[in-house]
Amino acid sequence: MPFTPKHILITGAGGAIGGALAETFARQYPGARQTLVDMNADGVRDRADALAADSAIEVCDLIDIDALPAWWQDMTARRGDVDLLVNCAGIMEILSFGGTGWTLGRRVLDINLTAPLRLMDLALPAMLEAGRGGFINLASMAGRLPMPGFSYYGAAKAGMGNASECTRLDLLDRGIDVLTVYPGPIHSGLESRGRTQVKPGLIARYLPTGEPDAIARRIHKAFARGDARVIYPDVYGAANQVANLTATSWLMARLSPRPNQ
Repeated sequence: MPFTPKHILITGAGGAIGGALAETFARQYPGARQTLVDMNADGVRDRADALAADSAIEVCDLIDIDALPAWWQDMTARRGDVDLLVNCAGIMEILSFGGTGWTLGRRVLDINLTAPLRLMDLALPAMLEAGRGGFINLASMAGRLPMPGFSYYGAAKAGMGNASECTRLDLLDRGIDVLTVYPGPIHSGLESRGRTQVKPGLIARYLPTGEPDAIARRIHKAFARGDARVIYPDVYGAANQVANLTATSWLMARLSPRPNQ
C-alpha cells in the first residue's frame, strides 16, 4: 500500500530527473527528510539549498561497490533508516560494443545496475523490520527496445528493469512497494551528451523527448497509487506494447541513429 515516507534517499540528485524528483517530493512530503546523493558536490549542494525540506547531501562514488556498506551504515547512523530509496543515478555511453571496451563497459554496468541493487540490498532489512518502505528504480526504454550503440547501457537497464519488477513481486505482501520507471529521452545533460555521440539525422533531431518536471510528477503520482511502472514520454508506452513484434524491432534496429564509434 502507498505510504508517506519519512526519509527519502535519491541517488543522482544533482541531475535533471533526480533534482526534479527531490523538488517534487519536497512539495508532496514536506515532513520527510531527504538525503541527496551525487558525485557532483556543487550541483547537489545547490539543489539541497533550494529545497524547503530537511535535506542533506552525500558525495558518494557509487562505482566503489565494496565501499557502499560502510558508507550506508555511517549515513543511516546520522540520518536514520531510509524508507524510500530512489535509484536515479546513472551514466550513458552510446558506443558500439567494440568502441566501448571492457573498462568503460564495466563502469556502465556497475553504476546503472550493480550499485542500485546493492543499495536496495542495504536498505531492505530496515524496511522489512518496519513493515513499510518503497523503492523507485529508474530503468530505461533502452533496456526494452534494442538499438545500436546501447550494448552495455541497454544490458544494465534491462537488468535493472527486470530486477525491479521481480522485486516488486517478491515484496507484494511485505508492505514494501516497488515502482519501475522506463524513461525515453529526457531533456538533461545526459541526453545532450548522448546526442553528441550519434550521427546527425532526422531521427536524432526529432526523437520525442520529455521534461524532467513532467516525469517527476508522473513518478510521484504512480508511486502514490501503488502502480507497478511508469513509461514516459507516452509515445514510448505505445512502442512498448508492440516491442516484441518483428516489425517494431526491425524499425528500431534500422532507424535508430548510429553511434559515432
